[in-house]
Amino acid sequence: MQAADFDMAVRKSENGISIDCWIQPKASKTAVSGIHGTSIKITVAAPPEDGKANAELCAFLSKTLGISKSSVQIKSGQASRRKIIFCLGASKEKLKSSIR
Repeated sequence: MQAADFDMAVRKSENGISIDCWIQPKASKTAVSGIHGTSIKITVAAPPEDGKANAELCAFLSKTLGISKSSVQIKSGQASRRKIIFCLGASKEKLKSSIR
């Protein structure tokens, strides 16, 4: 993943980070799998029904970033593959180091 692509997909704010994500549900495992356009592509093992994929995505990001599940909020894209996620108390550096 190139630094310029990462910087476009992740924006730092005063109290956390916003991540522009492209989600692929029903994958073999939940993981960061690269870049899709200007978004970070995350594969999610859960199916996209009854909020299961969203819940797994939030749990994955909270574990990856070392923050609580309640600190991860889907700001837009609840029913879409493209989502903007806000992670309270997370840092861009922590996310970057965890996906290398």
